[in-house]
Amino acid sequence: MVSLALAIATSLGVGYMPIAPGTVGSAVGLILWAILPAGTLVQIVTILALFAAGSWAATVAETHFHRTDPGQVVIDEVMGMLITLALVPVGWWGAGVGFLLFRLFDVLKPYPARQFERFPGGIGIMADDAMAGVYANVALRLALAASATMFG
Repeated sequence: MVSLALAIATSLGVGYMPIAPGTVGSAVGLILWAILPAGTLVQIVTILALFAAGSWAATVAETHFHRTDPGQVVIDEVMGMLITLALVPVGWWGAGVGFLLFRLFDVLKPYPARQFERFPGGIGIMADDAMAGVYANVALRLALAASATMFG
């Protein structure tokens, strides 16, 4: 079970990247968004499944790596990207903007994202990125609305 948990937590090994594993994990989320069938139910179920599986897997990973929120755990970034793009009708340009917004909010961790990190185990690992994804989703929607207003 540890091997399965580590495969999930590291997004099939992406988390072992020596440089910017969180950014690469976010890119995996972008790819997953691109290949998932369109639809509200698919997006919601996938996000919930990733949160549940990621919470379990990240808890196991913390024990395995002997530290809190190990850098190898990137399933939270995958889920955060899906939240960023959830129910937002964008193409690749908009998805790229969403990617940048998610990375920004994931790094800055505005309230209450940083406080969510304090939740125990994998739930804390997943929850702060879920909140960053919510912030990025709202910011992306505002950017799209502003763009539509400015450029009609």
